[in-house]
Amino acid sequence: MRVYNTLSRSKEEFVPLEPGIVSIYVCGPTVYNHIHIGNARTFLSFDVIRRYLAWKGFDVRFVQNVTDVDDKIINRANEEGRPAAEVAAEYTIAFITAMRQLGVEDPTVRPRATETIPQMIDMIERLIDRDHAYVVDGDVYFAVRSFPEYGKLSGRDIDEMHAGARVEVDDRKRDPLDFALWKAAKPGEPHWPSPWGEGRPGWHIECSVMSELELGLPFDIHGGGADLVFPHHENELAQSEAATGTAFARYWLHGGMLQVNAEKMSKSLGNFLLLKDVLERYETPVIRLLMLQTHYRSPLDFSDARLDETIHAYERLANLVRNLRWARTLSAQGTGAPAEVCSGLKLHVDTARAKFESEMDDDFNTAAALAAIFELAKAANVFLSEYQVDLCQEDKDAIAAAEETVVELLGVLGVEVGEEVSVELPAEVLELAGQLAGYSGKDREAAVEALLAARAAARTDKNWAAADAVRDGLGRLGIQIEDTPQGARVNYTPGG
Repeated sequence: MRVYNTLSRSKEEFVPLEPGIVSIYVCGPTVYNHIHIGNARTFLSFDVIRRYLAWKGFDVRFVQNVTDVDDKIINRANEEGRPAAEVAAEYTIAFITAMRQLGVEDPTVRPRATETIPQMIDMIERLIDRDHAYVVDGDVYFAVRSFPEYGKLSGRDIDEMHAGARVEVDDRKRDPLDFALWKAAKPGEPHWPSPWGEGRPGWHIECSVMSELELGLPFDIHGGGADLVFPHHENELAQSEAATGTAFARYWLHGGMLQVNAEKMSKSLGNFLLLKDVLERYETPVIRLLMLQTHYRSPLDFSDARLDETIHAYERLANLVRNLRWARTLSAQGTGAPAEVCSGLKLHVDTARAKFESEMDDDFNTAAALAAIFELAKAANVFLSEYQVDLCQEDKDAIAAAEETVVELLGVLGVEVGEEVSVELPAEVLELAGQLAGYSGKDREAAVEALLAARAAARTDKNWAAADAVRDGLGRLGIQIEDTPQGARVNYTPGG
């Protein structure tokens, strides 16, 4: 397995620090508002990475924090005239709810910044003791030039960096690039006691402390969006390695940005999409399937047109699973054909599984992995178009394997089809079979078999009205009959 490591700017063989165990830290939200669809894309990407590693047999410890004290939270609280803690609590719940609706699994641990203030103070003291930080009027700053490797993650030269863009300019700092580890209390802001007076932690120190506290150092994977590489992750790395004298994270993975209708998402353009609003309009599997059609490091174009296209793609997959289950049921009634007439569907199943794993092993290439699933779907649909009840044993097994493989591999990506494609036939089929085929039992599959037998007999007798009555009656129940040279082929689509 190979992953792209931002630190080395290259793909590397993925070797966990401890065999069989993978430790992951992904920066979570600052809870001052509902998360937007770009945030959601990052969190979904790492959800899939986690799911895949677990599917490969790794024991995954996945940590994602909640930043519940920050300037943005304080500003929102001041605007709304309520406590910052209340704002943070509201949007923490909203975040967790939205993630579950998107099918993102809960992290193993979800630490909150406000729960780890003592540990943050301890790390800051270590940095001061090692001459990597200094105190000014109750504020504490990290001295970036005290860490010779500053810039190694983002690939920036410290002498070429420009202050002011994402670093507060403050004449009290020794260097414009120095960043706050601790901020002295201001009136009306949340604050905690410290050796430097009342105050609160800076953003970067929070993730350094929570990751070390929950995973120890070093750990395997640190993840987040590409917008966090600098300054947030650069600063995390610098202060953690300066404080401990050891490596921080082995692999740094970053997700690409999201555009809406081929434009950068922004409030000024009126295309700022909140996840909760998208979830109200589209089903979870469709949203996930759209996002996973693009490699996690590549820019993703998000639009209603692409979502609508993805609805049809998802329906094709769901219908395929329904029809494979239906064929699986009918094939059990067959007597078995000679082995030499087997279709080769099994080879397509084996190829798809191997291709899926190979592509996911190549830096979690979900786009190519999905292509492998769709190739199997294409082959399975061709098989079904030529389907007949009497099959060789290999094809009977291949029908089951194709269904199970599509469901399993989509499940690895968090795209669920298994629960939604029940093949339970409508109860009305029993009444129809009683009327047109003299069937009096309670087994719905047997009722369809009786109807098909009655239709075949009617066609033999050239009683086209009776044959059409069976076809039309089943069609109204979502059971379509297609006559092929090999015999009648049946597809079941609920609601059809």
